[in-house]
Amino acid sequence: MRSPRRCSRNGCPRPAVATLTYVYHESTAVVGPLAQFAEPHTYDLCETHARSLTAPRGWEVVRHEGAFDPPPPTTDDLVALADAVREAARPGRYDDFDDMPHAGHQQGRRGHLRVIPPSQ
Repeated sequence: MRSPRRCSRNGCPRPAVATLTYVYHESTAVVGPLAQFAEPHTYDLCETHARSLTAPRGWEVVRHEGAFDPPPPTTDDLVALADAVREAARPGRYDDFDDMPHAGHQQGRRGHLRVIPPSQ
């Protein structure tokens, strides 16, 4: 299941409302509204961290001046939740390898692993 985007700062449990991007060749850090999708080399920040971000000496910070609105809920979240519930309720799942049926010495698949029947 996909979880909502959280602040990228270590230990911060707050939801992300802004995206931090670096423009290295201009020595600039840009803090703007939350990007539609999480991208590589960008960082999601909560309101507190977006407002208090500082940059290294010689760098400029360009910051969005206005309210950082939380992202609206999407149907993707609902679909992911429904898929997780369906997966958990699916019959025929085994919690332990020893519980796998070996009758008939059939080969089967369990996720990415292949079940090999015991040798006789």
